[in-house]
Amino acid sequence: MPLSINEFKPYMPAKDFEISQRFYCALGFNKAEGWGGTVDFELNGYSFRLQDYYVKQWAENFMVVIGVDEAHGWYARTSEMEASNAFPGMSVKPIEIVETSLVLHVIDPSGVLLVFVQ
Repeated sequence: MPLSINEFKPYMPAKDFEISQRFYCALGFNKAEGWGGTVDFELNGYSFRLQDYYVKQWAENFMVVIGVDEAHGWYARTSEMEASNAFPGMSVKPIEIVETSLVLHVIDPSGVLLVFVQ
């Protein structure tokens, strides 16, 4: 019988734990207390655990692909967040067309690459 899983929750680094929490809340994620210096974030049944831990080389090589229905909506939201200057280190690249997908690259305040793909 094949084995299965019922949850997959990556741990994400936070250079500044408070700023990272505000960043993911501003993106639209729901926040819940984790344990041992962590906070859980969830949106539409998908979740990750933010930890109060940071290693530059790890954070800047950590990538998350997020499947979305509306890349342009995510571009609008993240561009507004970047323009607010509330999230130091954040950056947003224009949407690219890659084969048949729309791809948006966002760097979070810790240097983590978020790849939104429609």
